[in-house]
Amino acid sequence: MTLPLRILHLEDDPLDAELVKAAFDEAGVACDICRVETRNDFIAAVAKGEIEIILSDYKLPDFDGISALNIVRKKRPEIPLIFVTARMGEELAIETIKNGATDYVLKTNIARLATSVQRAVREAKERMQRMKALEELRKSHEQLRNLAAHLESVREEERINIARDIHDEIGQIMAKIKMDVVWMKEKYADHKGIAEKALSMLDIINSSIKSVKRICTELRPSMLDHLGLEAAIEWQAEEFQKRSGIECEVKLNQDDIKLDRDQSTALFRIFQEALTNIHRHSKAKQVRVKLSEQENSIRLEIADNGIGITEEQFAKANSFGLLGMRERMHILNGEIKIKCGQNGGTTITVLMPRDGGKQ
Repeated sequence: MTLPLRILHLEDDPLDAELVKAAFDEAGVACDICRVETRNDFIAAVAKGEIEIILSDYKLPDFDGISALNIVRKKRPEIPLIFVTARMGEELAIETIKNGATDYVLKTNIARLATSVQRAVREAKERMQRMKALEELRKSHEQLRNLAAHLESVREEERINIARDIHDEIGQIMAKIKMDVVWMKEKYADHKGIAEKALSMLDIINSSIKSVKRICTELRPSMLDHLGLEAAIEWQAEEFQKRSGIECEVKLNQDDIKLDRDQSTALFRIFQEALTNIHRHSKAKQVRVKLSEQENSIRLEIADNGIGITEEQFAKANSFGLLGMRERMHILNGEIKIKCGQNGGTTITVLMPRDGGKQ
């Protein structure tokens, strides 16, 4: 069963109101019309919210249609308003549409009122459905961002714990084994076979200790927590230069930048990801890194002289490394800009609010 249309009618002439009602009856449109004549009654009726569409005369003794339209646009912009008036010039009609009216119907052509109202109500419902879907999508997107932020935080915490466990437990075990092998080597120094075997074992143990230290550092550089972001960036740049053969020049802020763990971790991981991308894709020979503190933000700039990357490549859905960089900054209310030079080379600029908190 179709419910009657709930209509608010701003009209001071009872005969014109009857004309409107007759137009709906003639069209077979069931409706429940609430007629008001004054400004106060109109405002009260709009506030109730039990209406689907508003019909308004253009001129009333103490009120007018434009004022009514302004009230509706301010208080209930989702409700369509149609002017039903005796006469309205073309310029005035266009002006009312520009100001937010849905349509206008002349009383001399009242037969088209029902069609206009049905179309306006249908379109309003469709708009509300789209708005609802967009709001649900926005909420879902925000939930996914929050989940990603939480998972990244958990992942970073796990890295810290794993690095600590490896360092404390495996590191101690390797140290004890090394002490035993050194004792065996010294104890049986006159036994050529055992001494050679002990030396071989020491080489393996030393190599393993280095691997343990490297793994711990890659999981979570201890200097990031103990010495700060600047020291971690310098260390990472040196390691990158040794591993890739790409010259890496670092310029840091004159004074130490005080950041909380989330901020320093985000910038450091972005720096790591940028170096990884440069190594894999840029064909660069040189990288310049600059970390500075501005008035209200921290600026990290990573520039290479490689083949360059475009905004389209940066925005690709499957560019997960770059996507992760953007998401890290989004969490901290920051932003990442990418610029490709005319002759190649790429500059990634990270701007993070100095006191920006998580969203």
